[in-house]
Amino acid sequence: MPHKTIAVMQPYFMPYAGYFRLMAAADVFVIYDCVQFPKGGWVHRNRLPDATGQLRWLTLPVQRCPLHTMIEGLEFMPDAADVMRERLRSFPDLLDRLKDDPLQAHLLSFDTRPVDYLVTQLQEVSSRLDLSTQIVKASSLRLNSDEGAADRVMQIVKQLDGDAYVNAPGGRALYEHRSFLDAGIQLHFLCDYPGSSTSILHRLLHEDPQALRNEIVTATRYGGV
Repeated sequence: MPHKTIAVMQPYFMPYAGYFRLMAAADVFVIYDCVQFPKGGWVHRNRLPDATGQLRWLTLPVQRCPLHTMIEGLEFMPDAADVMRERLRSFPDLLDRLKDDPLQAHLLSFDTRPVDYLVTQLQEVSSRLDLSTQIVKASSLRLNSDEGAADRVMQIVKQLDGDAYVNAPGGRALYEHRSFLDAGIQLHFLCDYPGSSTSILHRLLHEDPQALRNEIVTATRYGGV
């Protein structure tokens, strides 16, 4: 009987290609939006080459929020589109390449919540990479918020009728094989990503999507414990 593999990850803004390996390796990719927003993380920002070629932060126009705000509770600034246009001026090459690209409309569409904005972008990128993985928001599931991180992940896998969970290499420090096996779930970790850490937005505008897909799919092999 074939396994049904689940991956769980916070939604990142135009993350690097290695992020999409979890989509390529899973049958269902769960957007982990019912956890605290990490202000210093990659949910609302990424680094792209500026006019001088130096990497510079491009940050989404998200409103200031209390410390314990969940990702699903984020809101955009009232003038988000104008703020984003101003911020994009620091990236002239990006703007030039976006002129005739549908991604420009996605980048400037702020008529929804940040979590849905991020999900739409992840879906658009996965479509360009020809990844057909089902995407589900964790907030749409019935999760026990009192459980620890590992137990919540196992809840997600079980609710989606999965029997395998695949995680990024960094998850080795968070999860133990035995606890997952006791729950009837196989636990896998991807190998370290050998490719570029540059934002997928920059790479899609400069490289062939099929070559990017091949790079991502080739790097979905599992690593050691």
